[in-house]
Amino acid sequence: MDLQDQLKNLFPDHKPEPSEEQTDEQSDIWLQDAPIICKYEKRKGKPITILEGYTGATEDFKKLAKELKTKLSVGGSFKEDKIIIQGDYRDKIMTILKDKGFKVKRVGG
Repeated sequence: MDLQDQLKNLFPDHKPEPSEEQTDEQSDIWLQDAPIICKYEKRKGKPITILEGYTGATEDFKKLAKELKTKLSVGGSFKEDKIIIQGDYRDKIMTILKDKGFKVKRVGG
C-alpha cells in the first residue's frame, strides 16, 4: 500500500486537485528578437563575463542577473544595462539563456 492509497483511506471525501506544473520557468521576462551579447574580458587581471544588449525592462534584466548569479553560485553586478559575472562562464550562461528561449551571441575569445 503506497502513500496515495493510505491518504485515500484516511480522507475518502478528498478530491485531489490537478497538479499544474509550470513549463516555462521565466514566463514574466520578455524575450527579445535580437540576441544578447555574451562577452569575455579581463579587468585587473581577473576574468569576467559581460551580458549586454537586452532591450526589455530593466527590472526583468535585474531578475535575470540575480537568477544567473544564483544558478552559477558566483558574484556579479548589474551596471549600466549590463550584467557583469565574475569568472569565465560564457558556455554555461549561454546554455541557460538558450533554455529560457533567448538568442545569445558569443563575442571575444
